Amino acid sequence: MVLDAAHLDARLHRLRAAIDSCPMEVSASLALPARTSLEEVGERLVLGVDHTVVALLGGTGSGKSSLFNALSGLQFADVGARRPTTSESAACTWGDDAIALLDFLGVNDERRIRRESLLDADDEDELAGLVLLDVPDYDSVTTEHALQVDRLVPLADVLVWVVDPQKYADAALHEGYLRGLGARQEDMLLLVNQVDTLPPGGQERLLRDIRSLLDSDGLHEVRVIPVSAVRGDNLTQVRDILIDRVSRESNAARTASAELDAICLRLRPCAAAHPVGTSPEHEAAAVDALIHASGARAVEASIREGLARPLPRALARPEAPSRPAVTAIRTTWMRRTTEGLPAAWLRSVDAEVMSPEALAAQTAEAVGSIRLPGRRSPIIELGWWGGLIATLLGLAWGGLMIAQGGNFLIPISLLVMGALLFLWSGARRIARADQEANDYADRVRERLAVVAARGLTTPAQGVLARHRELREALRV
Repeated sequence: MVLDAAHLDARLHRLRAAIDSCPMEVSASLALPARTSLEEVGERLVLGVDHTVVALLGGTGSGKSSLFNALSGLQFADVGARRPTTSESAACTWGDDAIALLDFLGVNDERRIRRESLLDADDEDELAGLVLLDVPDYDSVTTEHALQVDRLVPLADVLVWVVDPQKYADAALHEGYLRGLGARQEDMLLLVNQVDTLPPGGQERLLRDIRSLLDSDGLHEVRVIPVSAVRGDNLTQVRDILIDRVSRESNAARTASAELDAICLRLRPCAAAHPVGTSPEHEAAAVDALIHASGARAVEASIREGLARPLPRALARPEAPSRPAVTAIRTTWMRRTTEGLPAAWLRSVDAEVMSPEALAAQTAEAVGSIRLPGRRSPIIELGWWGGLIATLLGLAWGGLMIAQGGNFLIPISLLVMGALLFLWSGARRIARADQEANDYADRVRERLAVVAARGLTTPAQGVLARHRELREALRV
């Protein structure tokens, strides 16, 4: 993944916002250092990370300035017989002026130039984002020059060491710089300048000797390229290397990304290892438990049984749930919902959700406010009693006809019609009792679902949303 300024800036702001949203869950001992580190990363991002800083470094007379001019195609860097020539860093930029970055690097305004010309057409577009520095000599007798080198070495994305056939084995170079840069081999290049001055066959011997010196310094991966600023030997190869580096992320981007990774790793114990959130299943289980604790199931059963009876029967009444029962329901819901959360987040969820006392009171109020069915259906009752009477009358009449003899048609018709009316009315009474019981159960569940959502789920979701924001921001 290419690390650009927009990506890093978005990640920085996301992490900062997540930390700010969790003042009670992220301890000050972790939050304060994290904020300080984020400020430092932010200051570096202001300078931009879409530039690749390439520093030409070398000793007196190595020809850095000549190479600078050859690579830039401009006669800008100081070149002369007087040594050291480069007293201050010079910079050439491609694509834009990189003002903030060059200010940070300490390059004076008059030592800057932008590589832009109408004659170039699109020839220089491949190097857009390159900042090429001509750095003072590392072996200068002027202390200020050496200090500039020491400051710029860790800031540059690519270190291009320029040596000449006479001073390539300089101890000040190998002992003072190269041997301490083993971790940056992929960011280094060694150019052997002035190969146009070597006799036939001298270049191969020189390159073997330099390779041996670098290997003894532990720099086995550093590329060595013979060049000539005068003839242009291998400068196209060097340019291609710079184009390749410009297409990759800069050291500043990698450093900023690595620092953000380090901040995330330090803060990772503040968040759960896996996603944590509310669940409809857990809420439904809590509602079921509250229904049971309120006695609503017994009321439902009494409605189903009492209204199905021929004679009226008193219905059960809901009762206020006991505090231990509601406490256990709340504790079970908390355990299932917050599994894996660090202790600080558990305390935040516990503080936000409804207390056992309030949950018990609202449960009792919600269930107690539901009206119980009272009146029976007059039509069903009239039909049941009428059918019963007609059935009994038909039986009596039929018995009398058997004893005295006579026409059985009327009593049999009365008996059949009465029995049918009796059975239909009884079935309707039972169906109506079931319907009333189901309606009561639905109203209880609906109201207790509101209580559970308002008292448990919704408050917890606010806390867990902040936890999710922090956890996502800490992902490396």
